[in-house]
Amino acid sequence: MTDTFQHIVIQGLTASGKPFRPSDWAERLSGVFSVLGVDHRLNYSPYVHPITIDGVRCVVVDKQLEALEPRAFRFLLAFAKDNELRVIESNVA
Repeated sequence: MTDTFQHIVIQGLTASGKPFRPSDWAERLSGVFSVLGVDHRLNYSPYVHPITIDGVRCVVVDKQLEALEPRAFRFLLAFAKDNELRVIESNVA
């Protein structure tokens, strides 16, 4: 059986293993894709949202974003590459 991953996780760790700064980077990056709801609260996109995994701040990107908004998907991957962040495929939601 072939594993197919539904998400890409951008981890807040650099290639050298150091935590990425600022500490709220995941919320800031996810905020770029968020909307303000009728309740005047920030609502993250269902395709891009922050999460903490094993104490590491991360951004989860649904792979469906690549088909829906290819430029946004490329922007996220370029951000990770430019900042030397670890990127893994996962089924975490």
